[in-house]
Amino acid sequence: MNPISAIITAAGKNRRMRQDLKDRGIPYGHKLLLEIDGERVLTRTVRNVLDVGVGECLVVLGHYQEELLPVLDDVDDERLKIIVNPDRDVELSQTLLNGVLNAVTDYCLCVAADQPTVTTSTLKNLVDTLFNSAEPENTISILARRSVGQLESAKGLGMPFACHRNILMRFLPRDADNLNPILGKMIRECVKFYGVPHQDEVELLNINRYDDYLKVLELLKKE
Repeated sequence: MNPISAIITAAGKNRRMRQDLKDRGIPYGHKLLLEIDGERVLTRTVRNVLDVGVGECLVVLGHYQEELLPVLDDVDDERLKIIVNPDRDVELSQTLLNGVLNAVTDYCLCVAADQPTVTTSTLKNLVDTLFNSAEPENTISILARRSVGQLESAKGLGMPFACHRNILMRFLPRDADNLNPILGKMIRECVKFYGVPHQDEVELLNINRYDDYLKVLELLKKE
């Protein structure tokens, strides 16, 4: 087995997309069920992650699990595991922690389900950068938003990233919060961060709003 577990967080409330669709008069739908090139956002993210060659891929569900589960049934891969938050109304850090607690390896590749445009190549680069670092047990390899290389700030950072599970077990239980403030605490407490460059602008887009989705479609059409 590859010594890394992938954790995909897919437990959010979908509030911004739901409001955008309502304002536009578009029938309600979950952002992870929108289609890109005929494939659902969720399954596209899962496929990109599985193609890295991870030992297992845990998708953590919460809100709207009844809508998302049937889509995951279409993924025919024994490495795919479904984890459900015991309490749906939790912050992202707790969803990620639930994935870490169920992972079987020491290293984790953490990806948000609404990041279908992060390529398998970039995800592999995150993993390789971590394992090739001088201190993989105290390093987070993360998709850079500004600077690349050794980072001194977590400003603007989030998923995807790869790291040792002990880092996550050290920090995630402390705070029920979004990830960015927790990443900032990691840097301040001497966890090393290495920013990996994106291959294309579209990799930096999370699909939170309907305009994000339209922008993704526009950028992919230009490729």
